[in-house]
Amino acid sequence: MAGAPATAGELPWIKDAAKVAPKDARALSKLFLDQLQVLEEGTHAYQYARNTLIEMNLSLVQFAARRFRNRGSGDMEEIIQVGTIGLIKAIDRFDLSREVEFASFAVPYIVGEIKLFFRDTTWAVHVPRRLQELRLGIAQAQEQLATGLEREPTVKELAEHLGLSQEEVIEGVVASNGYTAGSLDLPSDGDGDGDGPSSPNSYADVIGEADPAMETVEDLHTLAPLLQHLDDRQRRIIEMRFGQEMTQSQIGVELGVSQMHVSRLLTRTLAQLRTGMFA
Repeated sequence: MAGAPATAGELPWIKDAAKVAPKDARALSKLFLDQLQVLEEGTHAYQYARNTLIEMNLSLVQFAARRFRNRGSGDMEEIIQVGTIGLIKAIDRFDLSREVEFASFAVPYIVGEIKLFFRDTTWAVHVPRRLQELRLGIAQAQEQLATGLEREPTVKELAEHLGLSQEEVIEGVVASNGYTAGSLDLPSDGDGDGDGPSSPNSYADVIGEADPAMETVEDLHTLAPLLQHLDDRQRRIIEMRFGQEMTQSQIGVELGVSQMHVSRLLTRTLAQLRTGMFA
């Protein structure tokens, strides 16, 4: 897994970060994230650390993407590309002082990015000229690189060839595939549940529905790091109100303040959490 030292300071050299086992990735991610805080952005060492973190944690994207495989819009490769944008955002915004596992921090970003994709690509929309030009350039680059490599190029290879960031390449790939719409009454590719081959299901019959319980899990994943930013009194009020289901009057007695003061504190705290949830 690790061999000779890398040029990135104290970081080990990892030849194929995508093959690092999830257990090892968790430990190595802490080391790479720690170094990323002190490396100068734009340097070779910084790019090595950041790109390795992305590749090591792609299993988080694959895990999150599986939740959406039956949503009826976009194939898995496309969903994973979108989720990777969320992973990159999580890497760029993660702070070790949060004292939270990177995986717990990253999954809400990944899931949020995928949700935005489904929201924005459910119906056919006008693609901005910038994205039209971008996806044309990516298509040409894919053809050129595939000829030389004798395989489809990776996002990283496309980004280096075009002089773009990986996020921009992913955005262009999504733009080329995601802005189409078809009738829900069209027959699906799968076998029908009828009496024979003459009665196939339509897409409307087979599209998966959102699991309310999964939505709750995703919301809790998003909420967990936000609670870490609250002060002790705010967290205590949230626990008493929603954990112990105490009334505002009971909380006021417990804290030695008026019910009105509790109401103001609770309103302010919930507004802070709500802003973080939808940021």
